[in-house]
Amino acid sequence: MSRGRIDKRRAILDAAFTVFAREGYHQACVKEIAAEAGVAKPTVYNHLGDKEGLFREAMAAAADRALAESLSAIEALTGEGDVRATLEDVGHRLLRCQGGERAWALRRLLYAEIHRVPELFDTVHGRGANRLGEALANRLARLSLGGGLRAADPDVAAGQFLALLTGPMETRSRLGTRPVAEAELRAGARAAVDTFLRAFGPVSAEGQPSGDR
Repeated sequence: MSRGRIDKRRAILDAAFTVFAREGYHQACVKEIAAEAGVAKPTVYNHLGDKEGLFREAMAAAADRALAESLSAIEALTGEGDVRATLEDVGHRLLRCQGGERAWALRRLLYAEIHRVPELFDTVHGRGANRLGEALANRLARLSLGGGLRAADPDVAAGQFLALLTGPMETRSRLGTRPVAEAELRAGARAAVDTFLRAFGPVSAEGQPSGDR
């Protein structure tokens, strides 16, 4: 596939996701997507087929983009430096990624259409949440080997860390319909890390988990 064709396909998928997020699947139309992408309507069909196929591809592309952003956010978990500070920084970055407008739009579209297209769950979670959890588990395992965390199942630890971050933020943001201030994001990251370290932090000489400050 030529570079020009790849770029045009990407532009159409970006436009499609924007329109689907704004109008919902049923109200969105290919004509509007073509206009958003700056291409002719037949061009959309030539690249991606019908509206259903376009929706599935747009969701997959959005999930890939969200994953790339979140994977970049956990790169700081190298096992060097202060574990608490590093986890708080990573938690804050993850909240910014997963609390962004496109990330919320992706989840809302999933919630709205999963009853009609059950395989969307695998498309979004298989490409996003599951792979992020695996990558985070790998990083946390390194921290455990270096003594920064107590020995534990890294998959469980990763799942707990992500849940502590995103669960409360769903309520604070009202499922992405209320902007969350930067101070709230940082406070949410600190609270998540505090609870996480009480469960998974190394035990001190006094027998207390490192989360007890």
